[in-house]
Amino acid sequence: MAESTSSPVFDAQKVTVVYVLGGPGAGKGTQCSKLVDAFGFCHLSAGDLLREEQNREGSEYGEMIRTYIREGTIVPSHVTMKLLENAMTGEMKKKTGDGWVDGKGRFLIDGFPRKLDQAIGFDETVCLASLVIFFNTSEDVMLQRLLERAKTSGREDDNVETIRKRFRTYNEQTMPVIEHYRTLNKVAEIDSTAAVEEVYRAACATVTNLFS
Repeated sequence: MAESTSSPVFDAQKVTVVYVLGGPGAGKGTQCSKLVDAFGFCHLSAGDLLREEQNREGSEYGEMIRTYIREGTIVPSHVTMKLLENAMTGEMKKKTGDGWVDGKGRFLIDGFPRKLDQAIGFDETVCLASLVIFFNTSEDVMLQRLLERAKTSGREDDNVETIRKRFRTYNEQTMPVIEHYRTLNKVAEIDSTAAVEEVYRAACATVTNLFS
């Protein structure tokens, strides 16, 4: 990726970006939906945006995204970043209420960045992240949750073979992202093995601290 000389699309003084990271099945989506209700965030799931794009009629990226998801590997950064930027622009135009006046906004971005180049690229060209919430639990817990979800999700990637690939990709490529933000003192690590409400209380305290 060529070095960017321009400033990010969004001003981090006005637009708060919180990355929500954790392995597949760590509980990211569940916690995001609760935090949206409590703090007026817009929740953007990189995975959901990619799945929508792969199914959008006439998408130039659709088949490529489908292949990457099936293999449990990471879609090229420029595709995911553009989808996120477009979604943020759309929400900034239409959302109102607490945290959304005078050009301000607050976003929970779930399942992104999954590689270090995504993290650096997004910070430099789209919006500098304020915080990373890292939901951490064991692979055994995540596997059981994903297999339970597979009974109803209809997701192509909720099968044991792909789940194992996703764990491997996560350990090799996403953990360095968390370590990068840890050196910047931007990581809040939360044990997501516990019950949903207990995890939520810890997440709430973290976000309250960010906005205080």
